[in-house]
Amino acid sequence: MRKESKKFLESYLNNASPTGFESKGQQLWLDYIKPNIDSHFTDVYGNAVGIINPTAKYKVVIEAHADEISWFVNYITDKGLIYVIRNGGSDHQIAPSMRVNLHTKKGIVQGIFGWPAIHVRKPEREESPTLKNITVDVGAESKQEVLDMGIHVGTVITFQDEVTYLNKKFLTGRALDNRIGGFMIAETARLIKESKKKLPFGLYIVNSVQEEIGLRGAEMISRRIKPDVAIITDVCHDTSTPMYDPKEQGEQHCGKGPVLTYGPAVQNNLLDMIIQTAEKKKIPFQRAAASRSTGTDTDAFAYSGEGVASALISLPLKYMHTTVETVNLNDIDHVIQLMYEFLVQLKSGHDFRYIK
Repeated sequence: MRKESKKFLESYLNNASPTGFESKGQQLWLDYIKPNIDSHFTDVYGNAVGIINPTAKYKVVIEAHADEISWFVNYITDKGLIYVIRNGGSDHQIAPSMRVNLHTKKGIVQGIFGWPAIHVRKPEREESPTLKNITVDVGAESKQEVLDMGIHVGTVITFQDEVTYLNKKFLTGRALDNRIGGFMIAETARLIKESKKKLPFGLYIVNSVQEEIGLRGAEMISRRIKPDVAIITDVCHDTSTPMYDPKEQGEQHCGKGPVLTYGPAVQNNLLDMIIQTAEKKKIPFQRAAASRSTGTDTDAFAYSGEGVASALISLPLKYMHTTVETVNLNDIDHVIQLMYEFLVQLKSGHDFRYIK
């Protein structure tokens, strides 16, 4: 990975972008991508779009989502302890002993998820962490002291963990789901610019918001762009790690390449073209199946308006929705390469319909 790309990736991943509060991260992303696009726009909820060939009639989207899971302050006790609710799919079981940042108008307030010591927890009635018994401690001794810090009901909370590397092969940290996707689509745009390839269509590089609470940003932006083709990139589970059953959840491994998904929302002719591209360019890939929805922004694009030919290219990831989400560096490169090679071979006006 080139030095400038790595610097952006680390700053982008370390920045907090909780669902509904993605604006700072979106600005970082736009600043990075601007040299490689012709124009850009944003909308009122923070979706950010870079465009190559904005006047072209045939429109192709590559998309990722920018938001990360987090927490909301829900209740403050008279003693200054804070109870929370989820903002997205946050895992209460990993919360105890975690350090957190509370994002207030006065700036970041640091806190911790407290938990009683093992010495005082009796095995016969030991409780597991739940939203009813985990609390955030910010060092306050009264509700008023918490309020004076700028914390109130609705204040958003994120974990503090930042990016590290494992064995020079893996990248690990919080919020790789799915800001790593934002990095990959930005790098795809950079490769197109540096290769001086002239695309015969308009390419919309979309970093959407609010995926973690129901694909909402993709729903909005797909209606605005009205693309002909959409390639979505997100993460999927590495099922080789403990407590997964590949017979039920499929067999995907970090280090074995991008995962291409079959399912009702995936347009099969488009998927076949992506597979043919991967085979021709000798890019390793894996396959997965989704019985109904993919659970990603693919669904929002596929069923937008009159329907959009859509496909999903996933990055295998270990330990999803934790502070140690982990991906293989080679897989990142292969996803970028696959998107790039697909785009430079695509012809304007290609008709993906099954029946013509």
